[in-house]
Amino acid sequence: SNQLGSIYGHTSVMTGSLLDDHHWHSIVIERHGRNINLTLDRHMQHFRTNGEFDYLDLDYEITFGGMPFSGKPSSNSRKNFKGCMESINYNGNNITDLAKRKKLEPSNVGNLSFSCVEPHAVPVFFNATSYLEVPGRPSQDLFSVSFLFRTWNPNGLLVFSHFADDLGNVEIDINEGKVSVHINVTQVKKNRIDISS
Repeated sequence: SNQLGSIYGHTSVMTGSLLDDHHWHSIVIERHGRNINLTLDRHMQHFRTNGEFDYLDLDYEITFGGMPFSGKPSSNSRKNFKGCMESINYNGNNITDLAKRKKLEPSNVGNLSFSCVEPHAVPVFFNATSYLEVPGRPSQDLFSVSFLFRTWNPNGLLVFSHFADDLGNVEIDINEGKVSVHINVTQVKKNRIDISS
């Protein structure tokens, strides 16, 4: 709060990027008077709140993962969090454990469950002679491939495909421990593109 108006007491801080990677991230917020430590995945950011008061009186409720429709968010976003949270601790109390054991006074709102479904990935193992073949998509000008891989070998072919009508091919391989992309086009002057990373 501030005698000149609430806008002078507003403090907003942003940190992190690309957090929607389906990995766990840790966030810790510690407040000592007007001094705030915000730690995201062990990277701390220190700032001081605006306004005139050193104390913070949370006299209604604190919500995790969203807020009821009766609430008035200070940001433009009204989307509630969609994902998993674990080990929610507030002033030394493990909120998730208390909620699971129904030891909390507040109610759970919405479709809340005490389990987190992990993405189900099915790995496939390739030996020196095996490969996986799937149908191509003729008459498509888009080629999009994504996958995770791990190997002990510094060399190997990951992806290969001919272009239709004998117009060339694309291959992705590991060459001396680096990923390389090769695009061969047969009917243009500059007929080969190589990208290595």
